[in-house]
Amino acid sequence: MSYPAGHRDEIKKRIVASARRLFNRHGFENVSIDRIMSGAGLTRGGFYSYFESKSELYTEVLGCFFTDPEWKSCWEGVAVDLRSTEVGPQVVRAYLSRQHFEDVENSCPMVALPGDVTRSGAAARRAFETVFTAMVSILQRSLQNGERSRKRRTPHDQRHRTAVAQAMAALCVGGMVVARALENRALADELRDSCRAVAFELAGWRDERKSHR
Repeated sequence: MSYPAGHRDEIKKRIVASARRLFNRHGFENVSIDRIMSGAGLTRGGFYSYFESKSELYTEVLGCFFTDPEWKSCWEGVAVDLRSTEVGPQVVRAYLSRQHFEDVENSCPMVALPGDVTRSGAAARRAFETVFTAMVSILQRSLQNGERSRKRRTPHDQRHRTAVAQAMAALCVGGMVVARALENRALADELRDSCRAVAFELAGWRDERKSHR
């Protein structure tokens, strides 16, 4: 039986999307291949035509809105334009937004799956590192764009920007992990606001958005 062009790619995307939702909600260990394929509207038999194991699929799932151009988690009121000179502030706002906090199934896997990654093999760790590094790179680029008026940059400037971008990324990821773990919603909202405020202060950006968004 012949399939139209792009059929295989589309099926793979459906499997990855199903796995992302389920892993984010239930964790890697608690989700079976049968459940992943059912969530994609497929049968288990086709899984191994695309992935050798659930662990291999896991590395595909570790992507986010700033690394995957086809990421579908476009939350209402939240915009991230990777081409914008304001992409750094956009990423921080999006990451610590109420929408990201509430949309567990479609959230960045760095928030939902860090514990699973630490228990996984080198491939999963590398995938996690790739996503985190991409986030740092975007933030660092925005920091550099904000310093274009300076005539001369030194290696110290570059190291400082890297350190600030890493700290901001850690604030975003860690802040959301802790906020999700809190029972008190008001405290969780306050924590997200605090992390965003500190991240913006580190970068020297003005944050004119309202709290808890």
